[in-house]
Amino acid sequence: MEQILVFCRPGFETEAGREMTDSAAEKGIFGYFEPVKDQGLVRFYPAAPETAEDVMARLMLEELVFIRDWIVVLGEFSLPETDRVGAVIEGLRDLGRGYPGCARLEVRLPENNADSDLGNFARKWVSPLSRGLRGAGLLKADQNAQAPARLEILLQDFSSAVVGFSLTDNRARYVGGIPRLRLPASAPSRSALKLEEAWKVFLPPEQELEYLGGGKKAADLGAAPGGWTWQLVRQGMMVTAVDNGPMQAELMASGQVEHVEADGYGWRPRRGIDWMVCDIVDQPRKTAKLAVTWLGEGLCRYTVFNLKLPMKKRYDEWLTCRDILVNGLSQAGIGFRLKARHLYHDREEITCFIERTG
Repeated sequence: MEQILVFCRPGFETEAGREMTDSAAEKGIFGYFEPVKDQGLVRFYPAAPETAEDVMARLMLEELVFIRDWIVVLGEFSLPETDRVGAVIEGLRDLGRGYPGCARLEVRLPENNADSDLGNFARKWVSPLSRGLRGAGLLKADQNAQAPARLEILLQDFSSAVVGFSLTDNRARYVGGIPRLRLPASAPSRSALKLEEAWKVFLPPEQELEYLGGGKKAADLGAAPGGWTWQLVRQGMMVTAVDNGPMQAELMASGQVEHVEADGYGWRPRRGIDWMVCDIVDQPRKTAKLAVTWLGEGLCRYTVFNLKLPMKKRYDEWLTCRDILVNGLSQAGIGFRLKARHLYHDREEITCFIERTG
């Protein structure tokens, strides 16, 4: 049966499944999903005659919010203790279907895997499995060769493997949609990682300096103790940190931060600046309207903000906030580029990036 395996944050399987089903239906593709409860996995089955590759050709991962990554499933193979490499080779040979040429292999684990032995095995297994697949003609001989796809294997335990492929031009920039970031000891809070991840996910890598460099001006609404302000300062920006709470003393000593004790929702700059960022815990619709005001009135060019979603209606609330953003900015008569994603460092929130383009 045709199948796409979707990766999301554990606990958000229903939201990812609904998004997958709705997004496919908008393209005239129908199907149903099965969540793998609390595993961060969803199985999506397109209705005949559509194939999983048809779906991948018509949906773009970067346009989705709760879905971090995905693969087309080729098969699920049992792995005997004696020859796991041979079992994968035999399973691929017996598929009875072709798949795009692959030059590289990725072995994945569920995001919430707690078995360190499985993790150690997966890392050590990549090399012999790659050699075996190349020897069998199932991977290109040159691992650096250009290829339309990458072979993917998901290990949920030692006895079985889900084997598939991801398309080079329609998969996450980072495996599983998870960039590996480290928090320096000087950061005021772990929230600093959310803004760094947002930049890595939303900004074109070759244009990061254009977006972040050059001594830009920024405002951080709800800044205390300063996790996001710290990231802005690291980029050389001059920052207005707006919060009634205290800021980290070391951050204030940088000379790049002005602390304004005020409500982040009510404060406005005297003139337009480059960046507005906001990580305030409040009603998501209120934050969405705030972003519309800042962009629509020309108070900033770029913004990153979090929408804190309610536990029971997370997907529905995002759809409502999306309408507020799209309709509000359209009515303001400006051009814009909107991206949203449930990032790895997010919890019950999603992160949005909007660039004013005209």
